[in-house]
Amino acid sequence: MSAGRIRRELERRWLAIRLGLAGRVHQYPEILALRRFFEAFAIDALIDVGANEGQYALSARKDGGFGGHIFSFEPNPDVFAILAAKAARDPKWHVFNMALSDFDGTAEFHIMAAHQFSSIAKPAERLDPIFESRNRVEKTVLMQCRRLDGMLDELLRPHGLARPFLKMDTQGHDRAVCEGAGERLGDMIGLQSELAVRPQYQGAVDYRAMIGYLEECGYAPNAFFANNKGHFPLLVEMDGIFLRADLAGEGATSA
Repeated sequence: MSAGRIRRELERRWLAIRLGLAGRVHQYPEILALRRFFEAFAIDALIDVGANEGQYALSARKDGGFGGHIFSFEPNPDVFAILAAKAARDPKWHVFNMALSDFDGTAEFHIMAAHQFSSIAKPAERLDPIFESRNRVEKTVLMQCRRLDGMLDELLRPHGLARPFLKMDTQGHDRAVCEGAGERLGDMIGLQSELAVRPQYQGAVDYRAMIGYLEECGYAPNAFFANNKGHFPLLVEMDGIFLRADLAGEGATSA
């Protein structure tokens, strides 16, 4: 075994130990897949839509080894304050208190009892019991919305970035984010979407329709993961990582 492969194997084992000690061992396959994706396709910009308190961005840095620029979008003003405080310590982490959607303007943003469920979309009329108390509207705020196609150059050009990855965790609004990217969606080397197996929001696209839509947009599945260790016995949601299909040959390497 080469020195490089030994080093990678040791890094993987240490990652598994750290995640296990932190009670996050269920995230190991996803983080490993992202780490490999970021490296194989030289991702230099992470567009983090639905950032919440910055959990994904911090994991991309510490666990995924991502060293590029991160652009995090979080509409909830209270949660955004926490996000901004964390990002202030990282000069390559840029934060925006707004939502990305398929229009430019303003919209009502629904803040739920558990803030990680907050969304432009309203909760479904029938929720899985595990979410009934948490995915409940407590208040609404008026929030600025932007289309990604009108912002992409503002984000990337000042830093000379050209290989972005789009991560979406918008609670039933991921397709609208993609539609708001317009033709610029094809600039994404890859993307990650939260896929609803049992939709918990009104008008949410289910996983089959979203996978089909992304394939029509030129993206092929790279990996799928259950996104919450508490979903049992039925899978409620999963995360899908997708690669721009024309780039598949670039990342064809052994494990």
